[in-house]
Amino acid sequence: MTLPEGLLNDVKNYLDITWTDIPTDLKVSGMIERGIKYIDRIAGSEMVYTTNDKPKELLLDYCRYVRSNALEMFQKNYSHELNSLQISKEVEAYEIANPDTIV
Repeated sequence: MTLPEGLLNDVKNYLDITWTDIPTDLKVSGMIERGIKYIDRIAGSEMVYTTNDKPKELLLDYCRYVRSNALEMFQKNYSHELNSLQISKEVEAYEIANPDTIV
């Protein structure tokens, strides 16, 4: 998976990683890839992570939890935001599939 342009630097900045070395970049890139797959699966579609919106916010916090070895707490602490994202994507899909039923 190729990460969106600038996303690695955004995540490193959020995590206060101010240095550059290959092992750290590979580790953070892996966190990002897993986070993208997780959030996309919850949302039911591919999200955009290059704009400052809910998917990127969730990804940044996902990576923060992974780095803190507390991933099991991410879903618990962010269940409301994850559910809201999932519901909004389901509504969007319904509206696209049924344009004549929207009032």
